[in-house]
Amino acid sequence: MAEPAEPAPAAEAGPARRTDHSPWNWLLLIPIVLPLVTPLYNRDAPRLWGFPAFYWIQLSFIVVGVVTTTVVYQMTKRR
Repeated sequence: MAEPAEPAPAAEAGPARRTDHSPWNWLLLIPIVLPLVTPLYNRDAPRLWGFPAFYWIQLSFIVVGVVTTTVVYQMTKRR
């Protein structure tokens, strides 16, 4: 009679399960929530190179998104 096989060690079972529960991921909420705060940029002044604040502040949100995504990636990537 055959005995039941023992469970395989974790290394043979496949790649380790990745967990994405780093607190750095909370920074990704900034570029999501910031454009939703419309009183922050719903105005004409100050102008930057002739552009109303409504436009250049929204363009600056792109930079904020890139910076926060880069920071989160650098802090959470595997070494």
